[in-house]
Amino acid sequence: MKYQHRIGITTYSFPDLKDVLAKATPERSGDCLAGLAAENNKQRLAARHVLADVPLSQFLHELIIPYELDSVTRLTVDRHNAEAFAEISQLTVGAFRDWLLAYETTGETIQQISPGLTPEMVAAVSKLMSNQDLILVAAKIRVVSRFRDTLGLAGHFSTRLQPNHPTDDVKGILASTIDGLLYGVGDAVIGINPASDDPRVVRTLLEMLDELRLRFEIPTQSCVLTHVTTTIELIEAGAPVDLIFQSIGGTEATNDSFGVTLAMLDEAHQAGLELGRGTVGQNCMYFETGQGSAHSANAQHGVDQQTCEVRAYGVAREYQPLLVNSVVGFIGPEYLYDGKQIIRAGLEDHFCGKLMGLPMGCDVCYTNHANVDQDDMDNLLSLLGMAGCNFVMGVPGADDVMLHYQSTSYHDQLYLRELLGLKHAPEFEAWLQGMNLIGSDGKLLPEAARHRLMNL
Repeated sequence: MKYQHRIGITTYSFPDLKDVLAKATPERSGDCLAGLAAENNKQRLAARHVLADVPLSQFLHELIIPYELDSVTRLTVDRHNAEAFAEISQLTVGAFRDWLLAYETTGETIQQISPGLTPEMVAAVSKLMSNQDLILVAAKIRVVSRFRDTLGLAGHFSTRLQPNHPTDDVKGILASTIDGLLYGVGDAVIGINPASDDPRVVRTLLEMLDELRLRFEIPTQSCVLTHVTTTIELIEAGAPVDLIFQSIGGTEATNDSFGVTLAMLDEAHQAGLELGRGTVGQNCMYFETGQGSAHSANAQHGVDQQTCEVRAYGVAREYQPLLVNSVVGFIGPEYLYDGKQIIRAGLEDHFCGKLMGLPMGCDVCYTNHANVDQDDMDNLLSLLGMAGCNFVMGVPGADDVMLHYQSTSYHDQLYLRELLGLKHAPEFEAWLQGMNLIGSDGKLLPEAARHRLMNL
């Protein structure tokens, strides 16, 4: 189907819905390098006019990647909930934006229609929204997940404790973990990116984290972010696995580049459920995504990078994860060039993930060769806090010495908690108070309990 819009004396034509989505996207370097971006702002404006008038139902009939070519498309089509979609089925994309922003539309109302949304519908409406629109609608939506503590409740905010080490040194990782706990970091997960995918190394790290958790009765979960097949092998060998991690993409070819299939994720999810290690819930999956992953693998099928990203959320939704994390600035300036593009992408990812029904977090981060600085990241952190982001990272000194990129520090979450009056996950907050690490007001106590955690 051909789409057109006239601005002045110029008529802009788009050969299909996939091209409309790409041309309507706010400018970003990845789409420019892939030859998918609008040539100029007039063409982008024309594409947005066209997109606003597209019925939501059109996305059910005009698939941007054919059903027979792509397992993510098949998952989206096969799992579509027609009953949930019925309430908004008569809306166009522009009218859907207005519906989301309306006073009468609550977070609970949005959650009721969420199973009826396809990733392409969600990506489309985000392209028509300003940054403040993305923040306002996302702030309405609370997606709660549970394992050993409860994440995503209104008025609460969590952090992943990320104690990476360039040689997987157990003592170095343990020291960083204890340091993070003293700052009240770690209620989302204590998660290590291992330098090695050697199952023996991964098991050693898992056992160390589990011993620490049991010794101090910490109501959180651990994860070593190794490949899903390694985790399955370790589960079969009896290792203490809490969460199962995998990076995922929005096309079958992207997931192939990660060495993962939906069948593998099915197997891993079932294995995690059978372990039953959660205490307040059994959301046992942890996914990471990032705009540009499909482009970097040449696996985008002509689809813009932001729409590919939202298609990855369609994969994540299948497995009811505890955590989904957009590592927004990690892939580099080839995909998100500067602070403006990273901030916009972070707000898009958070909004789209929440709209898809996911417990969405964000790694507020950048690589050192991007045109961005810490002030940009402070801005994004603050905006995500207002938008109700479930969690961010806590990295020693904000500088990951293994992955070589800049993220948020242990201190940054203290700023956001004080600014917005946000609490930890309730079970973790009770533990922090019991350890005399925070007071009844939720604020960190000076030097409190340090001797207890350091006496290992």
